[in-house]
Amino acid sequence: MEVIKTEIDGPVVLKPRVFGDARGYFFESYSKREFDAQVRPVDFVQDNQSCSTYGVVRGLHFQKGDHSQSKLVRVVKGKVLDVAVDIRKGSPTFGKHVAVELSEDNGLMLFVPRGFAHGFSVLSDIAVFQYKCDNYYCPESEGAVAWDDPDLGIDWKIPTGDVVLSEKDSKHPKLSEAPELFSIEDKLYK
Repeated sequence: MEVIKTEIDGPVVLKPRVFGDARGYFFESYSKREFDAQVRPVDFVQDNQSCSTYGVVRGLHFQKGDHSQSKLVRVVKGKVLDVAVDIRKGSPTFGKHVAVELSEDNGLMLFVPRGFAHGFSVLSDIAVFQYKCDNYYCPESEGAVAWDDPDLGIDWKIPTGDVVLSEKDSKHPKLSEAPELFSIEDKLYK
């Protein structure tokens, strides 16, 4: 596994070693030993999967307080633009984002640490998206930032007229209006 640093400290892109031949391919999508040694020790406790159609934007979500989550995300079918936004007040990169195209073809994964809001847009007809979380989902701890906050400057690679949102994702506050964010001083890891 190759670890590729991003322009923001924390999120990293992971590129697995793929072994292919006439039969198809094989790759190790996750090894705790490799991940802990090359990225940081993380105990993932929950795996999630979603299926979405072209134009769907999910996010920008995070969990607050003791229920904050790191995520390791990848696409098994299709293609998405995956985005992580630094929401740690006091961070030199507060409000900046990392955007990475993840697809079944490139096999890339993105590690999104605690202290970041996360979302993705679906660029293919359909996308099956998987993510590992290091904390259990807690509805009372949900937080989110508006996907289209102009201050974030995210190009979701989808025409605005084609964007499909859940009702909930259409009502999130801008980053400057979000009531509960992280601080750079917060202890985000156990």
